[in-house]
Amino acid sequence: MTPPTSSDDPAARFLSLHVPGTPLLMTNAWDVGSAVLFASLGFEALATTSGGFAATRGRLDGAMTRDEVLDHAGELARAVDVPVSADLENCFAHDPAGVAATITAAAGLGLAGGSVEDFTGDPDEPIYETALAAERVRAAAEAAHGGPHPFVLTARAENYLHGRPDLADTIARLQAYQEAGADVLFAPRVVDPAELRQLLGAVDLPVSVLVLPGAPTVGELADLGVSRVSVGGAIAVAAYGAAVQAVTELRDEGTCGYWDLAAVARPVITGAFSR
Repeated sequence: MTPPTSSDDPAARFLSLHVPGTPLLMTNAWDVGSAVLFASLGFEALATTSGGFAATRGRLDGAMTRDEVLDHAGELARAVDVPVSADLENCFAHDPAGVAATITAAAGLGLAGGSVEDFTGDPDEPIYETALAAERVRAAAEAAHGGPHPFVLTARAENYLHGRPDLADTIARLQAYQEAGADVLFAPRVVDPAELRQLLGAVDLPVSVLVLPGAPTVGELADLGVSRVSVGGAIAVAAYGAAVQAVTELRDEGTCGYWDLAAVARPVITGAFSR
């Protein structure tokens, strides 16, 4: 996209943070509290997490409706002064027109950007055929760049998340999505340095990488030329993990070691929430 001229525009701010070799470290918030907290800690942009948001409703990832996700993403964007990018899953539509409608709606909520996946939701045929996937990205890009609200579109190739670790196909897809008008490219779970070098060398757009155990560090990803680092839903799950440990300790041991974590969090929360 051609960045808007106003430095106050969230999309322009968001896109400007994607610098190869100096990657944007973007945490994923799951509710207003976590968004406000992360922004107070100095993160320059945030993303939503579909799985983390679903957990706040007692559901699994993929169980939320389009309207629920849009309402949630808009609420987070209004709660903080940093750009927010929405995890829009597959944009809740198989057809390009439906994808475009979701992007148009998201852009109107004050979000700086959002993503479109090539995951179908069908475990038997999990990835859209490449031509259709590219048409979906093209429709999303036209909606993102053609409306009154600038919007940074991230196109995601989901092969590695769904049992298809085919680097050649993943690169071909990202190249097609680049041609279709995406602004940022993302292939979650591609973390092997040799594969990342091939991928980064094959495209011209900023590339986001999901950090995982055993993956390169943020510094190593910077050296490779990555432009954005995402945590996905892992921090939300880790927060639930801390809660599980705390209540299990209380139930089984009758002790309250979790107060150590509470002592770390309380002054930070107080500072963040009192602004």
